[in-house]
Amino acid sequence: MMVPAVLLLLGAVTAVLAPRLLAGAGWPEREPVVALWVWQCVVGAVLLCFALSMLLSAAAAWHAVRGRLFAAAPHGVVDAYALGPTGGPWAAGTALLLAGGGLWTGVRLAREVLRARAGRRARGAELLVRAPLLPGEDPAGARLVVLEGPRPEAWWLPGAAPQLVVTTAALGRLKGSQLDAVLAHEQGHAAARHDWLLHCSRALAGGFPQVPVFAAFEAEIVRLVELAADDVASRRYGRLTIALALVGLNEDRGVFGPSPAPQPHVPERVRRLLTAPPRMSPGRRLRLTALATLVPAVPLLVAFVPGLSALT
Repeated sequence: MMVPAVLLLLGAVTAVLAPRLLAGAGWPEREPVVALWVWQCVVGAVLLCFALSMLLSAAAAWHAVRGRLFAAAPHGVVDAYALGPTGGPWAAGTALLLAGGGLWTGVRLAREVLRARAGRRARGAELLVRAPLLPGEDPAGARLVVLEGPRPEAWWLPGAAPQLVVTTAALGRLKGSQLDAVLAHEQGHAAARHDWLLHCSRALAGGFPQVPVFAAFEAEIVRLVELAADDVASRRYGRLTIALALVGLNEDRGVFGPSPAPQPHVPERVRRLLTAPPRMSPGRRLRLTALATLVPAVPLLVAFVPGLSALT
């Protein structure tokens, strides 16, 4: 039972320490795409620790699970894990607890996806009423929808055929290439499928609000996807253009006032665009990406080392 316990401890320590380490880093603001990958790898490592601990605990508790899990393993591999004849008093409880956590995660993710799909269908139907398809327009194709509206707004409706929506007030407020920059920002969301990242982060944070890494994952994903989409637009139209567009879309909402803002990330995004923090060198970006990719390999290494050592 040593390996399942080590995996469980490794997952718990990572869940607590990783958010603190990443919160103190200054580079995610400069490289949001790399930061998104790092967060995914960290969360994946935590989930992998719990999943592997569940499997090995179940193998220790029940001979049927052990036989299936190690069916293709050579002789002596099972003995290397020291699972014991009955697995100890905690094996079954640990396996059932972790299995329940995995089932609850799946339920939360399914609920989040179904809720998002229902919301997309409702908003899509509303868009068709307010902006009907033109003759010959493909209903399954991507659309740019212009709506009558007194408030300057622009957003994207994700799905198989993402729809970019902009109000007439935004058309009147945005000047020159600012509208193109806003649309490029929304297209960056659609191309990177940021909606799936948001679904996963909300499901984990909603299902396990006491786990620090999941709560921090949700908060950081919401911020980082906006920074990443800002970078997509700024590379095409310049930082000043997208910064002015953000100011134009949000200046009437009290975002830049002294009171708490309803969208606190907007001032931060404008400041970042105007101050233009230097990007990391390609070599450092590559090293960070490679290092993050190795994080999920740690629980795999812990899980498989006893079996591999038995083969040598």
